Amino acid sequence: MTSSAAQPSGDAVAMVEARRAELRAAKRRQSLLLLVVLAVAVLVAGHLGEVSWQKFVDGLPRFGRYIMRTMPQLSLESFGADMSRWMWNFRVWVGLLVDTVLIAFVATTLGVAGAFALCFAASDNLAPNSIVYHAARRTLEVLRTVPELVFALLFVFAFGLGAMAGVLAIALHTMGVLGKLFSEINETVSDRALEGVVAAGAARGQVIRYGVVPRVLPGFISYTLLRFEINVRSASVIGFVGAGGIGQELMFVINQFIYRDISAILLLLIITVALVDILSEWLRHRIIGGELQR
Repeated sequence: MTSSAAQPSGDAVAMVEARRAELRAAKRRQSLLLLVVLAVAVLVAGHLGEVSWQKFVDGLPRFGRYIMRTMPQLSLESFGADMSRWMWNFRVWVGLLVDTVLIAFVATTLGVAGAFALCFAASDNLAPNSIVYHAARRTLEVLRTVPELVFALLFVFAFGLGAMAGVLAIALHTMGVLGKLFSEINETVSDRALEGVVAAGAARGQVIRYGVVPRVLPGFISYTLLRFEINVRSASVIGFVGAGGIGQELMFVINQFIYRDISAILLLLIITVALVDILSEWLRHRIIGGELQR
């Protein structure tokens, strides 16, 4: 008697199922509405941005012909000689690639130092007051909003052609990006985790040193290595405006229509970026793994 009375009636079950069906239908309507809004937004943006599928279709054959012009003529019978002709300037290009990696390395180091110095002031839970917090936030916003190419053009005008302009341009942009990421990692540290350090009478700097840095360091390292990978690519692009590295040579051969040199430089650049990615991934696992085991 008691067991049967506890079971819901058929009407109650039907009402629950009907309610679930209504919720599922409402969710489907909401999803459909979002898709329609997204499609309309894409179409409007494409129209205002003068994106033309016809131009895209018409341009594909020209793009394919351009790519084919850059491809070397290689055959098994004369593979060594063909490769020698294709990579005729190998030593110079490798030297420029080394310069590119060094530009990225120095710029990343400077950018990380600046980001580390500002990230605590830009953290809502660590800033000494709202004025310092907003000043640090706005500074980081400006640094990451201005494109690296714009920074590079300004520094080329100020300091002349060469690697210095590239280092400064990438360092400032890196500082803006990593400063924001570092500050967001800092804000994940709860106040409860810092109570012990504060209770021991630590000053603000000591709280950051002993209560915050050990917890956020693995995340800082991970983002730093990721940014270094990105900066290697950026260092090859800012060379287009004369900021040093392989990009300067790549821009020259593109402007001079030296097609085979374009593919040779791009191949070497792809290999370099792949090696940097592999090395960064290995370092990330080694360093972060070691930090987590402590």
